[in-house]
Amino acid sequence: DITSIFFLSVFSSFMYGELTDKDTTEKVRLTFENYEMNSFEILMYKKNRTPVWFFVKIAPIRNEQEKVVLFLCTFSDITAFKQPIEDDSSKGWGKFARLTRALTSSRGVLQQLQPTVHKGENVHKHSRLAEVLQLGSDILPQYKQETPKTPPHIILHYCLFKTTWDWVILILTFYTAIMVPYNVSFKTKQNNVTWLVVDSIVDVIFLVDIVLNFHTTFVGPAGEVISDPKLIRMNYLKTWFVIDLLSCLPYDVINAFENVDEGISSLFSSLKVVRLLRLGRVARKLDHYIEYGAAVLVLLVCVFGLAAHWLACIWYSIGDYEVIDEETNIVREDSWLYILAETVGTPYRFNASGSGKWEGGPNKDSVYITSLYFTMTSLTSIGFGNIAPTTDGEKIFAVAMMMIGCEWVA
Repeated sequence: DITSIFFLSVFSSFMYGELTDKDTTEKVRLTFENYEMNSFEILMYKKNRTPVWFFVKIAPIRNEQEKVVLFLCTFSDITAFKQPIEDDSSKGWGKFARLTRALTSSRGVLQQLQPTVHKGENVHKHSRLAEVLQLGSDILPQYKQETPKTPPHIILHYCLFKTTWDWVILILTFYTAIMVPYNVSFKTKQNNVTWLVVDSIVDVIFLVDIVLNFHTTFVGPAGEVISDPKLIRMNYLKTWFVIDLLSCLPYDVINAFENVDEGISSLFSSLKVVRLLRLGRVARKLDHYIEYGAAVLVLLVCVFGLAAHWLACIWYSIGDYEVIDEETNIVREDSWLYILAETVGTPYRFNASGSGKWEGGPNKDSVYITSLYFTMTSLTSIGFGNIAPTTDGEKIFAVAMMMIGCEWVA
C-alpha cells in the first residue's frame, strides 16, 4: 500500500537514530501494515541530530467501502517528562540537574500540553471529525472553529436553521420542477382549491427565502465568511435575485380567475418555466454528495425520472398541437393521440351545434401515463413500437430523445 510505504519511509529514513528502540520501530511497522489504531512513545531525532521524545497516535482513516485511504498521526513532544538524555553540555551533571534543565527549556511544551480553560468558558466538546470518521475521541486531537462575529440580523449560512431551511427549499424546488412542466403542457387551470392553496404556500415560502438570502452570509473568493450586510445584498442582487423573484410570483393565482385573457394566461404559464432555473442552486448544494456511491445512484435515478417527466410533457404538447389540422379543421387519424382516444373509448368528435370545436379525446391521466411510457422506452432504447411518431415534429423529437438516451447510457 502506497500510504503505509510512505509513512514507513518517513519514520525509518531520517527520524530514527542510534538510541531508538528497535521493538518500538517494529511496533510502528506492524501498525501501518495491519491498518491498526495504536499509540506509543518513541525516541526520534531532529535534522541536527537532537534527540526528542514523542508520544505518537496513529489512526487509519477509512472510506465508505471500509478501505483505508490515509493515516492520521499526531505527535506530542514529551521530552520534558522522560529521563533527560546526556549530551556534551550536560556531561557530569547530576540526574536532578539534568531534569531541571530539561523542564526549564521545555516550558513552552508544557504550556502546549496543558489544557487551557478560561473563566466562564466550557470545556470544548469532542470534535465532530471524530464522530464522522467513527474514531474514539482519545485518538484524535480536538479542533475548535471560532464562530464569526456577525450583526444581529445576519444569519450564518451553515447554522442549523439555515441548513434546515435550505432542505425545505430543495424539496419545494423538486416539487416545482415536477408540477410546472405538467401545468404548462396540459394547460391546467388551478380551479382545485387544495392545489391552489398549496401552490400559494410554496410561492410565499420562496418569497421568504428571498428575504432570508438578503441576510445570509456567504463564502468569499478567498474562503472567508462575508458578513457585511452591504456586500451580502450586492452579491445576491448580482447572482440569484432575479431568478428567485420570477420564481415566487403567483402565476397560478392569476390563472385561477375565469375572466383572464387566454393570451395573458398562456404568458404567465410560460413564465413559470423560469422556476426550473432554481435547479442550478440545487445542483450546487448536492455537489458534495457525489463522493458517496449510494447517493450518486439515488441522484441518477431522480435525474432520469425528472428528465423523462419533462420529455413526456413536451411529447404531449407536440401531439396536442398537431392532432387537429388548423387549416382543414380535421383530426389526424395517424396521430398517437387519436389512436389512444380510439383505444380507450373516448374518441374525438366535432361539436357542430355548440362550440364548433373538436371535443373529447383521452383524459389527462391516460395521456400523461402514455407519454411517460413512451419517453421511458425511448430513453432506454427498448421501444416496443405500440406508440410511434408520425408527424415531422414528433419524429424530430423522437430522434432527439434517442440521442439523449444514448448519451445517458454511455
